[in-house]
Amino acid sequence: MNIHQLVQELREPSASKIVLLVADGLGGLPLEPGGRTELETANTPNLDALAKDGVSGLAVPVLPGITPGSGPGHLALFGYDPLEYRIGRGILEALGINFAVTPRDVAIRGNFTTLDANGIITDRRAGRPTTERCVESVNLLRKIDLSAMGVELFVEPVKEHRFVLVVRGDGLGDGVNDTDPQAVGVPPLMSQGVDGPSRKTADVLNRFVLEARKVLADNGPINGLTLRGAARFPTIATFEQVYGLRAAALAVYPMYKGLARLVGMDILDAGQTLQSQADKLKEVWADYDFFFLHYKYTDSTGEDGNFPAKVQMIEKFDALIPQVRALNPDVLIVTGDHSTPSKMKAHSFHPVPTILMADNCRTDGVTSFGEEACLRGGLGRFEAKHLMLLAMAHAGRLGKFGA
Repeated sequence: MNIHQLVQELREPSASKIVLLVADGLGGLPLEPGGRTELETANTPNLDALAKDGVSGLAVPVLPGITPGSGPGHLALFGYDPLEYRIGRGILEALGINFAVTPRDVAIRGNFTTLDANGIITDRRAGRPTTERCVESVNLLRKIDLSAMGVELFVEPVKEHRFVLVVRGDGLGDGVNDTDPQAVGVPPLMSQGVDGPSRKTADVLNRFVLEARKVLADNGPINGLTLRGAARFPTIATFEQVYGLRAAALAVYPMYKGLARLVGMDILDAGQTLQSQADKLKEVWADYDFFFLHYKYTDSTGEDGNFPAKVQMIEKFDALIPQVRALNPDVLIVTGDHSTPSKMKAHSFHPVPTILMADNCRTDGVTSFGEEACLRGGLGRFEAKHLMLLAMAHAGRLGKFGA
């Protein structure tokens, strides 16, 4: 029996409400030995009060030492074992913009980049262009026609430097590597496939990249691209099927809407700011049992290596907490999908600070929210995939196991 089967067997009806607040890339590192992390540096009176009233710990997104992408990190928070549900980022981006994926499709997430005259990457995100510039650049890519290779291409803008490429055709596979080397000063990688169908997809992608360099040649700083997370649509049980919860997602970035849509959450129009997300949460409070609210900017500032900016983004997130607590959720969880230390300018393997507050939680004496404090918390160090079990139990939604 797997965890989902156990939950389906034990779950009980309840009117309780669960809120999951995810500050993307929340965990960090001090810039100097013995210093404070971004979270420990930030002024967070509301998160500190939440820690005092709840129970804290450190969540391991996948396994110790394994650095997670956003997909595995969030699936674990939703209670889906990321080692079992290995879902490519492309399908999540496509779902995030509500693209109608078919069984003949392979979806790939694209990043616009800046290349020098020798094809070397000088900026992996092309200076983080506006979404308007992204749309203009996507319109250039739509000129590419690879019908002679037996495929149809769909290119859709996402946000800033991100876009989605969907390749539609027969006999395609998704066992294709990422072309992003995750570094500057080197050229993009070539696509390669692990089997015959995937090699067909890789050939299409390599040709697409070649043609893209031509149509983007005069479009600097957006003059190149990398491709990541080739994937087909997976078969996965929905949130309601597993937990019996009516779930709503309040996210700004399409990627995270895609993750929520993948597991069957309702995607709500929550605007573009934390305040509009909070307003929407209050507006729909009576309509759902579970609420997933995602905050991106703790991650993007970490990836930029901007320690002070990440501190500011954490402080903005802290200001949201009183508005959520005013709704009196039965269970309130604050965590991240992974750590993104400014010092590393990337996702990392470090466990993520986590708070769970409920009337029936066992408080642990922790009075501040930070990596060191959470290490002493009552939740200890736990696998993130078990967080939903804790949420369900504290919400009075799980019955007794066994006689």
